Amino acid sequence: MIIVAYDPDLADTIRDLLESEPGVTEKKMFGGLAFLVHGNMAISASGQGGALVHIDPADSQRLVGSTSAEVAVMGGRAMRGWLRVPSEALDTRKQVASWVRRGVDHARTLPPK
Repeated sequence: MIIVAYDPDLADTIRDLLESEPGVTEKKMFGGLAFLVHGNMAISASGQGGALVHIDPADSQRLVGSTSAEVAVMGGRAMRGWLRVPSEALDTRKQVASWVRRGVDHARTLPPK
């Protein structure tokens, strides 16, 4: 796997979409730029390209089957509730917004850190 710098345009789009969301912070994580809601990661402009999205694990199989997202693998292990969304699936603001919403919705169900 080739590690690249995260896409700053994607990060800017995510930042713009989260502008009015309360409790959002940014943090460099996993080689990318993560956006956290009350300390819980919602979405990241990934250093591996595309986005890393934290979702409800119960939605993983449905989203993998109906989108181009794949279950994220970290350290050789499939990560339940984490999806990698390829850059090609994030070409429009609307596409990015749908993944941002999924990540934020899930992060808001978690206790603040």
